[in-house]
Amino acid sequence: MRSLPDHDTPSTRMACLRKTLLFADLPEGDLLVLSASLQRSEFHKGQPIFWQGHQGHELYVVMRGKVRTFKTTPAGHETTLNILFPGDVLGECAVLDGRPHPVTAVATAHCSLLGMAGDVFLQHLQAMPALALGVARLLTSKLRWMATYAETIAQYDAAGRLLHILLYYNRRFGEEQEPGRRYVLNLALNQADLASLVGARREWVNRILHDWRQRDLIAYDAGRIVILDLPRVQQERDRRMAIPLDQEEW
Repeated sequence: MRSLPDHDTPSTRMACLRKTLLFADLPEGDLLVLSASLQRSEFHKGQPIFWQGHQGHELYVVMRGKVRTFKTTPAGHETTLNILFPGDVLGECAVLDGRPHPVTAVATAHCSLLGMAGDVFLQHLQAMPALALGVARLLTSKLRWMATYAETIAQYDAAGRLLHILLYYNRRFGEEQEPGRRYVLNLALNQADLASLVGARREWVNRILHDWRQRDLIAYDAGRIVILDLPRVQQERDRRMAIPLDQEEW
């Protein structure tokens, strides 16, 4: 899992930018200029960073902690879209197109974010050709994630969707405890949050997590997910693709 320093110094800011897809390939001089335009902000667990439908004026880089992005229906139901980790960027849509935020972003743990005013970022974008390529890489990465997310909806039952998403995050952020077999994934999500990832009820998540624990596939404890047997979890995910979507077991 990526780890970034907690202290806000010029060197730690530069290290943070180097681990960010948006800024990773910029020349040193450009990074120094960008670093000077960033302001650090702290967000407590559960605190919103911005709201769906509100105008956005700032781009953020996650320096420490985790952020959940989700959409809310008029009835108040949430659909989780992504979990952002250190080095990830958020708020770029509203900055780039000038329209309101398409999602809500909430800290799922204590977060340190580096923020840059949107108009300042756009000025840097015009002055730094390499930054435009970074924007393209960032948006392409998010498009790939949405393709993965769409695949889960089209191909899997609800249990398969949840497994597919957990395996995706494990590839990116999982901590290896036993090579090829046991991994720890700390998403800092409660069972209701996990349910909103796949359009299910919290009670369903509770039951299936219990089933997976009984079968020594996955253990869950207060937001911390342990993949107990990676090959078997992958097999279970693949088996779920074969189950007709109108004949889910859960």
